[in-house]
Amino acid sequence: MGEKRPFDILNSSLNNTIVVGLKGGREMRGLMVSYDVHMNLVLEKAEQLENGEVKRSIGTVLLRGDSVVYISPS
Repeated sequence: MGEKRPFDILNSSLNNTIVVGLKGGREMRGLMVSYDVHMNLVLEKAEQLENGEVKRSIGTVLLRGDSVVYISPS
């Protein structure tokens, strides 16, 4: 199996639940339904997390790619 590129990882995360770390220490969890070359992400059923616990439900959200610190499977 060959080396995976960043977009291969993003593509394999489509339609799966992920946790996204954002600048400022915030975390979001949701179903990734779309992304683009700037790593802008669209999450559905998104929730804001605080210390691993759900702080509030948000619904559908667009996360700007330059604010993304990390993406992890949930």
